[in-house]
This record gives sequence, structure tokens and C-alpha cells, in this order.
Amino acid sequence: MKNITLVYSICILLLTSTTFAQKKSNNELKKLVETYKKDIRGPYYRIKWFCKDGSIRDAKDPCPDSIGGGIQHASFKQSALAVRKTNHLFFAEILASVNTDNFLDEKNNYSRLKQYQIGQYLASIDDGWILKKGQYYRGAVQSEDEEAWGKNFYETILKDDTFLNANYYLVRQSLKDIPHNGDSNIAQAMRSESKILAEEIPDFMDIRIKIHGNPQKSDIYLVQSYVKKNASKISAKQKKMFDNLLTTMNEFYAPLNYKTIANELAKVKDKNGVLKTLKDFVNEDKSNFSAKDIVQKITDNLDFLRFNITLFQNSKDRLILLDLTNQLEKILLIETQNWNPETLEETILKTETLICASYATGLVEAWEFDVVKPIFSNTLENEKTSLKKLNSLVTNARRIVEWSTSLVKANYQEDVNQYAAFESLAYGFIDDRIRNSITLNLGETVSKLNAFASKVLKVNNNVLGIKDQDAIRGLNPGYAFGKLIVVQGNPNDVEVNSNNIYIFQKPPSDLKPVAGIMTVSEGNLVSHVQLLARNLGIPNAALSSENLKSLEKHNNKNVFYAVSNKGNVILKLENDMTDVEKKLFDKKERTKNMIEVPTNKLKLDVSKIINLRSVKATDSGILCGPKAANLGELKNLFPDKVVEGIIIPFGIFKTHMNKEMPNKKMSYWEFLNATFAQAKELKNKDVSDEEIENFLIRSLKELHTAITNIHLEESFMQDLKDNFISVLGDKMGNVPVFLRSDTNMEDLKEFTGAGLNLTLFNILEEQKIIQGIKEVWASAYTERSFKWRQKYLLNPENVYPSILIIPSVDVDYSGVMITKGINQGSEDDLTVAFSRGAGGAVDGQSAETRLITSETSYLLSPARQADYIRLPATGSTKKYYTTFSKPILNPQNINDIRELATEIRTKIGTKTSEESHAYDVEFGFKDNKLWLFQIRPFVENKQAKSSNYLNSITPKVNMETEINLTEKI
Repeated sequence: MKNITLVYSICILLLTSTTFAQKKSNNELKKLVETYKKDIRGPYYRIKWFCKDGSIRDAKDPCPDSIGGGIQHASFKQSALAVRKTNHLFFAEILASVNTDNFLDEKNNYSRLKQYQIGQYLASIDDGWILKKGQYYRGAVQSEDEEAWGKNFYETILKDDTFLNANYYLVRQSLKDIPHNGDSNIAQAMRSESKILAEEIPDFMDIRIKIHGNPQKSDIYLVQSYVKKNASKISAKQKKMFDNLLTTMNEFYAPLNYKTIANELAKVKDKNGVLKTLKDFVNEDKSNFSAKDIVQKITDNLDFLRFNITLFQNSKDRLILLDLTNQLEKILLIETQNWNPETLEETILKTETLICASYATGLVEAWEFDVVKPIFSNTLENEKTSLKKLNSLVTNARRIVEWSTSLVKANYQEDVNQYAAFESLAYGFIDDRIRNSITLNLGETVSKLNAFASKVLKVNNNVLGIKDQDAIRGLNPGYAFGKLIVVQGNPNDVEVNSNNIYIFQKPPSDLKPVAGIMTVSEGNLVSHVQLLARNLGIPNAALSSENLKSLEKHNNKNVFYAVSNKGNVILKLENDMTDVEKKLFDKKERTKNMIEVPTNKLKLDVSKIINLRSVKATDSGILCGPKAANLGELKNLFPDKVVEGIIIPFGIFKTHMNKEMPNKKMSYWEFLNATFAQAKELKNKDVSDEEIENFLIRSLKELHTAITNIHLEESFMQDLKDNFISVLGDKMGNVPVFLRSDTNMEDLKEFTGAGLNLTLFNILEEQKIIQGIKEVWASAYTERSFKWRQKYLLNPENVYPSILIIPSVDVDYSGVMITKGINQGSEDDLTVAFSRGAGGAVDGQSAETRLITSETSYLLSPARQADYIRLPATGSTKKYYTTFSKPILNPQNINDIRELATEIRTKIGTKTSEESHAYDVEFGFKDNKLWLFQIRPFVENKQAKSSNYLNSITPKVNMETEINLTEKI
């Protein structure tokens, strides 16, 4: 019996271990969180003593002094400990029990620290969140131990100059959440308390919105008046909640106690001269200061402290000063609301000041701030400015707002997405951080400046009557009609419909065809999504987070959407469309130029592997697709910049497609053609387009699955192995390679096809390469690839994939260049987007985007992608994280890019019939050496650019018009 019990116990233990080893699903996590909310101990188990020698004792058995004593707090339930291992999730963290390095969690991009902040936020807006009942579990957390730990934590991590400089924003934000000196996040508490009241009392919502969006000291009076007016309807519980809110508001808006700051400054031991400016400000008589004076002086001091913080050698001094920056920022946020400029000159001055404050509080990096400073420095020297200069100033100010908000997102989005998948309230965290920053008022000020410029420019948006639509700007011209879908959450969870118009925080990298898009996060101008939108004439615009929220009420309504060539945007309800706009969607007018994939030159009898060196551009569409043909051309033109490679031509694909398809009594190729033939029959029988499309997608999915399981011929396999040795230099399985799909439907004169089919990264093992070949062939028949092609191609059944196989280059950073200016700049300029690691920019990352001219390199947006991948020699990919404290491209890289563009225009441009043809070039840098990966013609939709309607809504302005800076705004 004992043996049976022992075996049973072991089985249970193994089963339990296996269960804990498996990553929990979001549904399981949701249920776990709900369980904790209802538990009087939440995720905690029992109160224990945790001794200095590592031992753990029961609550009634304190750690003796002889072993160094210890601290008392709650232990965790096994389920809470399990999700730490399986999902790297840390609920209701007790800081006193955590090792400093483990909590910092640097290898996971500081995830554990950020989760603590998200947990604090959720607790503030959801009555304790996971500790809804557990917050009353006495003794679970000891505040004095938490504060002592917090102080030690900061004094440890702030010793590292590099860490502090690279993570200045994150450090300052964490100081608001991690206990270390008795402070609390008052601004967040004020927003949370007003939010909870508005949920209980709906007609308090207007005041809550005011507190949330435009906080001012006068809000205290609004709340007091509301309580007085509605006293008879407010319950005792609600009255207490209002009292708490008023206490918090009075604390938040209390005058800054400069005597307290002076006392804190006196604690700083390092007596260098950096503090003189701050001490002078603290001791200055401020009785006659205006809001403008205070904002400028606090900004100057915050700027000076950020620039010089590492001059203080003692980490205790740094902690004191960083805490002071948060106190000063709180006053800055209040006083910026009180500074209300009346003239253009003062509005520009306020904009300039708040941009400096964005740097000073960590929202933009030092090198980014250095880029924009000169743009503003000369504007106020004269009495007048030109419309061109004003427009440039507004454009750059708006960029700083975007850079600031995107930095917040880059820091927290990954962890917020993880939490939001099982707790939707987490989505509000990033918005809360942005609102508790200078970005809120900078955005408002830039909107006023933009509204003035738009009035003079006559570039007026007409977007469903929402507020602050001056923040909206067009990226790509076009027009569309369809259902408006506003996506607040993770875009990758959305199944898109090609007839709809979508508004995203950030578009997914594998976006299927849509009628139109608007995005809060512009991403980069040369991602595959942006290039396809430009190619197909899909209207595309950028907007603010506030705009997105304002448009939510129109979700699922039919709208007309247009973006002009100058970037003004129209979005209106179906009933408000003019007759001209309705006619744009008559069937006759709606017909687009359809393209037939040329097949008359195909050489399908070539059934041997081809050396990349043996092909040239003219072989495109004959032996292989344009990727391989153009890269072969490049190998001859730029031998030291292009790797060796081999090509699996169309003929090998067709040979395999002629084999019999399992259980079909026909070949794969016959099945494909029969599918499209049946679709034509259904069309003739007036079957709906939707039914036909569903039939095609089902059939192509069946074909896709069959091709991924196709048997590869032995002669082909031997040929492949031989070429690995003779061309790539080693046996298959020893050389990590890229497998790139390369079809005959890419880079046609009017269709680019960028990024539609599969590229496999850094494949090493022989079996994975073999399976990868099948998957790349099959990728031509995925739903996404088919839907994009279907918009333009008359004969989508005649798509032939070849495969380009090249050895991996583990580049430090990579990206895309378009050999012309996009959205701004001229035909002679270069638009470049780069991200760290491999595959940069093309997949829609927030890349470092530049307009490179013959003389300058103009930063359009810095990188905001924290994670990136590298290509180890062992195959597959490895994920890393980065900060944004340095630019990606250096001056040498930029010169190399200029030289490459000149060579491409000279060596390739002269061979084309079009003199000013632009190219889309993918390349990367490894140890500052440039490697070329792909070149293709850059295709734009000329119909959209020349549309009579779009021309009619495009304003015509004299940019040299002069404006007096004294004009009222």
C-alpha cells in the first residue's frame, strides 16, 4: 500500500510540475486574476518570517538576532509562483523580498520593474485590482521595509552612468511608483479617483474628462460645486469618495514648498557648481512671477539637471536630485496650463520651451533634441516669418509630440500588451503616463499653432467635426468608402475586411488589404504596409491618440475618406457625401487598371539550380523573379557589396506542381487552374463577390497545405546539396541562409507586391531548409498574398514563385532606401528607414527615418523599437533589446548611402527607359560595411496622384507669404 501511495504521490508531483511548466493561456490568466480578486489574501499564502540567513519561519517564530534577524511579510500562493516561471508575470510584488538585479530584470528589458508600475496603476483604478480583498490582509506588506528596499534599490542602480543616461525616462517614472521616500503618485491618484466616481455617477463624467484632459486648479471649484449642487443625490459612500478626491486635488495643486526643496538640496554632498542655478531659482522671490516665468525657469533647471546629473558621483545625491525633478515637473504641468499665449510669437516661444521640457523630462533623447533645436532658435529673431518657415516649425513641433508619445509606448507597450490580453484595464496605463507628462500641453499648444498655420495655408481637415483635428495629417493620397473600424487594442488580434477603413494605434506588419488606414503611430514611410498603400492608392493618414478616441463614437458607420496630395484629410458620414464624392464610387468610375502577369517569356524547362552570378535583370520573369534577377545584376555591378547566392528557378517549381496532388486525381497545377476556372463560372452565374472570394480562399488554403507536404525530387535535392558546397562554400546544414520567395508578379510596372510572400530567416538545419522551400512555394497561395494580388491581377493563377537562397549576414542594423523624397524632399533626395538587427524597417517597426540630401541628413523620426533580432551562426534568431540614447546611422553610414544611391542611379538608372525612375533598396551594415540585399523599382499609384477630385481638395498656397509674429492666435 505504501508503494502505491508513493507512486501516486510521484505521479501527482510530476503532473503538477508539468502543469506549471506549461505557459498559461490568457484565458487561464484571466480566471486566475478573477480568483485572486475574490480571495481575502489575493495571491498571498501566509505571513512568514524571512531571515537573513535564507531560512523561512512561521509568523509566530521570529528570526533570532543570532542569525541577523529578518523581515516579516506574506509568502505567495503556488499558483502565483508558477506564473512567474511559465509566463514571467509578477503579481502583487513584495519588494522587500526581491533581489535588486532580479527586480530590475535588465535581460527582459526591465519587464519586472515595469510590471510593478502597471500593477500599481491597476490597483489605483480598480480598488486594489488583484488585491481587491487582499489589500486588507494585515501584515502582508510592511511599508517601512518596502521603502527601505526602494531606497537601497535606487542607490544601487543609480551608480551606473550608462544605465542612467540610457534610461532617464524610465528611472524618473519608476520613482513615482516604487516607495523610497514616502512620496506617492498624486497625479495618477487624482485621475483614478475621478474615473471611479464617473463610473458610479455618469453625470460627473464631464468634470472627470476635464480633470483627465485639461487639468487646472479651478477643477477643485468644479468638484466642490458639483458636490454642493447634488448633495441630496450623493450617498455617504460617494461623499467620502468626493472628500478623498478633493484632498488629493488640493495636495496636487498645493504651492511648491521651495523651503522643502532648499532643505533637500542641502543634503546633496557633492558641492560642484551645477546646483547654483537651481539654488538661485529656489531662493528667488517669486511673488511677481507669471506662469510663463515659472515654466521657463523650471524648464531651464530640469534641462540643466538632466544634462549634468552624472557629474554627481554619489548615487544618494542623484536620487535626491531625481526626486526633485519630479517635484519640479509637477509644478511645470500645472503652470503650463496657466500660460495662455495670445500672439503667434509667444505661442512659438511656449512651443520651444515645452520641447526643451520634453528633453528635460526624458521624453526625447539628447541627440534628438540637438537635431530640432536649431529649427526653433532663429524663428523669433525677426518681426516676421514666412509661411514656409512657420510650416516647417509646426511640422517639427508635431514630430516632437509624436516622438514623446512613442517613447512612452516603446518603453511600456510590450508589457502592457501582455497584461491587456488578460486584463483590458491595462490599456489605460500608457495613456495615463502620457497625460502625466508635458506632452499633453505641448500637444495642445502645437495644435493651436497648427490651427493658425492651417488657416493661413488653407489646409483644413474635415474629420467628422472632432476637436483638435489639426493633429491629423495625410501620408498617402487616395480616397475610399467603407465601414469605419476604430481599433483601440492590439492590431494583431483584428481580422480585417478589405471593404473597411481602419484606425489603428499601430498597423500590423502583415496587414491584409483594406480600403483605407489611419494610424496614431506612423511607423515608417517605407515599411511594406506603407509601400503597398502607396502602390494601390489607399488613403493613409496619421492622427493623435485623442483623435482616435474622439472617432470611437463613429465606429461601424459608413464613411467617405480622402487624403489630398498636400496631406489634408476628409472623413465624413455617408449621408454627408456630395454628389461628386458619390460618383467616385459608381461602378464605371470605380474600375481600376488591372494588370496581366506576363507568361509568354517564361522558361519553364530550366530545371537546375542557378548560380546568382549567372543571372541579370533581364532574366526577371523568365528564369526567376526580380529579387534574384536584380540581385544577380547587383552582384556583377557591386561584387563586394553582395553575397553569393543560388536560385531555385520557376522551372523547378513547375516540375513539382505537375506532380499528382494527393487524393485529387489531378496535378497541383491542374487543381490551381480548375479553382480559378470555377471562380469564373460562379461569376457568370452572378454569385456574390464575397462567396466567390470565400470559395477561392478555401481552395487555395487546401493547395497551400498540400504544397507544404509535397515530395521533393531526388535529382533536385542532390543538385541543391552540390550547389551549397560549390557556391555557398559548405555542406547544407553548415551554412545559415535566407530563403526568399521571388515571384513573377512582383515589381511589375504598376504593382510592387512588396512583402506579400514568405522570407525565412537564418535557417541552418538541412531538414528545415527542405521544409522551408516547400513553405516559400506555398506562401504564394496564402489568403493575404491572394487578396492583395486580386486587387490588381487579371490572371492570379499564373503566379510562379522562384526562391533566392543567400547566406545570412548578421548585420548590426538594416533598412530600406527609396531613391527619392517621400512626402517631403525632392526627386534627388533619399528617404531612408533603419532599425537595429536584421529585417529592419520593412516590417513596420518604428524605425529611424531620414531624408538624406546631398548636403544634409534630416531626421524625420528616431527609432522607437526596443526589441530587435540578430542572426547567430547556430541558425534561427535571437532577440535583444536596446535603448534610444544613440542614433542608429553614423556619418560614415550616411556617406556610404549617398554613394550607393549615386552608383545605383548611374549603373542601373541609365539602363531603364525612364530617366527619373526611383528604386526601393534593402541593405544593412555589419561593422560599418554596407551589404546589399535587394533592389526593385519603386512603384507609386499615379491615378491617386492625378485624381481630379484629389486635386480639387488640394489647397494652392504661396509659401513665401510673410506673417507678422505679433498676430493674435
